[in-house]
Amino acid sequence: MLTIIDKYILKRYLATFSVMMLLFIPIGITVDVAEKINKILENKVPIGKVLSYYLDFVIYFADFLFPIFLFLSIIWFTSKLANNTEIIAILSSGISFQRFLKPYIIGAIIISLGSLLMGFFLVPKASEGFNNFRYMYLVGNGRNEMRETNDVYRQISNTEFIYVSNFNQEAKTGYNFVMEKFNKEKLVHKITASSIQWNPKDSTYTLFNYNKRIVGELDDKIETNPSKNIKLKFELDDLTPVVYIAETLTPTELNKFIEKEKKRGSANINTYLVVKYRKYSVPVSAFILTLIAVSVSSMKRRGGMGVNLALGISLAFSYVFLDKIFSTLARKSDLTPMLAVWIPNILYGFLAIILLRNARR
Repeated sequence: MLTIIDKYILKRYLATFSVMMLLFIPIGITVDVAEKINKILENKVPIGKVLSYYLDFVIYFADFLFPIFLFLSIIWFTSKLANNTEIIAILSSGISFQRFLKPYIIGAIIISLGSLLMGFFLVPKASEGFNNFRYMYLVGNGRNEMRETNDVYRQISNTEFIYVSNFNQEAKTGYNFVMEKFNKEKLVHKITASSIQWNPKDSTYTLFNYNKRIVGELDDKIETNPSKNIKLKFELDDLTPVVYIAETLTPTELNKFIEKEKKRGSANINTYLVVKYRKYSVPVSAFILTLIAVSVSSMKRRGGMGVNLALGISLAFSYVFLDKIFSTLARKSDLTPMLAVWIPNILYGFLAIILLRNARR
């Protein structure tokens, strides 16, 4: 059962976090509008798309800065409790520090569940709308820059491999197409074409300057054609996934996508795995950051709330900084994605234990 004190602290926890979000999100929107207004006007973006973009921006922005909002809100209201000697009164009444943490843990559970549900269902859709708008209207060459690479190497089955260079998304055309099929390590046939074009009406490809070499035991058979329509075992989006595709998928969709990309030998598996593991690590950070924030701000300090806020801001931004550093290392190096994503939580978990021990004293 929650006591009156528990309800009082829990109410302050949730209310301060909500107010912090409501205060900072309009600031984020204002800064973003000031930065992008010239591009929006220059490209004559419809007002409906702009409003939809900023609705997605709110969710995307809140998810990205979630640890900072949570940390600062707890530092703020707990410091006020300490400065008003309310914490001293609570502990002097015989309540242990562990028991004092109960409403904070309950609040962290509520925030974590909310963050988890957002990450599973709301953030993927918002991320798709946010990034689509940004690449279509605000970044360089629009759709062309949405793609991971101009040159595509793919394993489309256990025995088939393809290559295409300079793929143009707008024209749905690629150049220097090569497709090879193997039986174990032996080449069965090889198809080449000067260009390949996607036909959305019948889901086929047209190969220009088509050439197919079938490898025989004694001699090879060669088939040529100026152009040939053919069904291939991949779709256009599979050929050139957008750079932020993993962010737009729900956990089930993301798992299927990762398995498919592994079979194809994608070079971006680590990027997709980082997105997958962060869906679970960020909600867990709510507990760790809550414990650190309470430990830092529960004692009345000389200098008042300002000292606690300065320390809180430093810790919050250092957490986000480490999260970004290790996520980048996972994408660009041999560091295991799961370990990279969880390292900030592990480090700050140890810090939380140390600070809690000092706070109890």
